[in-house]
Amino acid sequence: MASETKTRRWGHSLGVVIPREVERLRLKPGDNVVIEVHKKDNPLKELWGAFKFKKDPHKLIKEMGKKWEGKWLR
Repeated sequence: MASETKTRRWGHSLGVVIPREVERLRLKPGDNVVIEVHKKDNPLKELWGAFKFKKDPHKLIKEMGKKWEGKWLR
């Protein structure tokens, strides 16, 4: 079962709290568990390249930046 949680500082260490969703595993204090750790990247970075555009994405970003500058960045 995969679950997402944030690391927290505990003294000089990092720790994680096991989310309540894993109750169905019937974990108890003292149970041994295996944890596989992966740092979650920026979701936009993960999506980059996943979509096919008719125009070059870099050009689209520049065009949108010019439109946004005129409206919100005054």
